[in-house]
Amino acid sequence: MKHTGFSASFDLFMEVRLCRASQVVDLFSTVSPEIIVREARLEDCWEVAETHCSSFFPEYSFPLDFVLRMDRLVAMLAGVSIPSGCKRTCLVAVIGSSLDQTFLFGSDDFKIGGFDGKFSLNKGYVAGILTVDTVADFLPRKGPLRQRRTGIAYISNVAVREKFRRKGIAKLLVAKAESQARSWGCRAIALHCDLKNPVATKLYQGQGFKCIKVPEGATWPQPKTSPDIQFNFMMKLLKNSPASVSN
Repeated sequence: MKHTGFSASFDLFMEVRLCRASQVVDLFSTVSPEIIVREARLEDCWEVAETHCSSFFPEYSFPLDFVLRMDRLVAMLAGVSIPSGCKRTCLVAVIGSSLDQTFLFGSDDFKIGGFDGKFSLNKGYVAGILTVDTVADFLPRKGPLRQRRTGIAYISNVAVREKFRRKGIAKLLVAKAESQARSWGCRAIALHCDLKNPVATKLYQGQGFKCIKVPEGATWPQPKTSPDIQFNFMMKLLKNSPASVSN
């Protein structure tokens, strides 16, 4: 990996002040006031798995689709170990739940697989999901020792159920992920977007994300998907954050 190439592109981006978001036509209608974005709870697991599989594997039918959902559910409940000092959380956009009328049971300290162990009487219906973390698995490593990048959050697994698309849910999820990243002390947030998904690219550009060019000859990590899929690496500096990242 050419670390000098990454540093040149990365540092150039980080040293430049935040630009205004691109003037992109809003692809989504006004967000419904009934949609709330929060951290996923244990009771959301099946709907999270269902949203993930129906969005990323829509062509699969029974019984394979059921097997995929069960596999995803087991993986979430088992949890994935993360390096010490790193953070990861799953966000959900729910419909039919009001924060003013939510009654929660359980303990803040009780978690399974990273999911909040609380339960509610009116949890709502999961319409969209997003994962945000500081693990930096898909960020170029730093220096010859390939050190893990810090101070940068990473967005993945953004999915909205088909019947709830074009309602601004993805925007709400991304905004909540940015807020979560700031609370973790992150100075920037990044993601990979499928080159063949111009709608998603426009959405992220409208949210202030910029495409970062991969230096010629450099090998940057990418999500583990089909080898035919190519990605844009996109990044955004977070407001009220330092203008550069030293790590």
